[in-house]
Amino acid sequence: MGRELQRLKRRKATTKHMEELLDHASTTLVVHYSCESFYDRTDGKTPRVTSIAVRNLASGQTDSFSIHHIAEQQELPFGEIHEHYDTLERQMLNQYFAFVTSHQHFSWVHWNMRDVNYGFAAIEHRYRSLGGNPVLIPEDRKFDLARALVDLFGVGFIGHPRLENLIDKNKITKRDFLSGIEEAAAFDNKEYVKLHQSTLRKVDILANLFERTSNDSLLTNATWVEKYGFSPRVLGELIKDHPIISFFGAAAAILTIIVRVKELL
Repeated sequence: MGRELQRLKRRKATTKHMEELLDHASTTLVVHYSCESFYDRTDGKTPRVTSIAVRNLASGQTDSFSIHHIAEQQELPFGEIHEHYDTLERQMLNQYFAFVTSHQHFSWVHWNMRDVNYGFAAIEHRYRSLGGNPVLIPEDRKFDLARALVDLFGVGFIGHPRLENLIDKNKITKRDFLSGIEEAAAFDNKEYVKLHQSTLRKVDILANLFERTSNDSLLTNATWVEKYGFSPRVLGELIKDHPIISFFGAAAAILTIIVRVKELL
């Protein structure tokens, strides 16, 4: 199968997957989290997780977990949070993984949460580092919206940073939204509420982008051909890969060879 047909196949599979998630929206969750910067670390440690937000795609109900909420529950002054990071983070992750345990059969929509630098694996590793035993979300329950958009519209559907540019393209408000660099600065400045508000805003935006993609109203820079995957090259690959057409093509080639041989005799 040619490259263009493979992309067309991925697009079809992604579209079907999104339709299934929408059909089961009450058991589909959208997740995002904030953490320390993972670019400027020199000690090799996984960045601390500061807040996690999980939104139900159907109801919009959002559950959130943050170190400043744990501090508030314990009546610990926010100015002293940095002195108790490990304890507060461990208790926050206790709550998060209890939530994961009770939602094992749910699907999880996310944005680039794919590795140990930033992703489910990073949260799990951080929890292990603090002495916890994480409950793993099955891989087939994870849906990366960032990768799905590439499958649907091609790699050039929007410029980098993709999430921010996609928000601007679709005129979605950025109220409370912080970029990765701004989140790292907020952590350094101990602005935990600001960090948490950004996480809540981002999970709301991701749900919005998912729904716009599903109802075909998402604005991107993709051309019609890139969006729908039909081009002369695709048609050529379809013709080449079609068994009946391939048969007649092979027959024509054999006939041509026979004619040339007769001409030489």
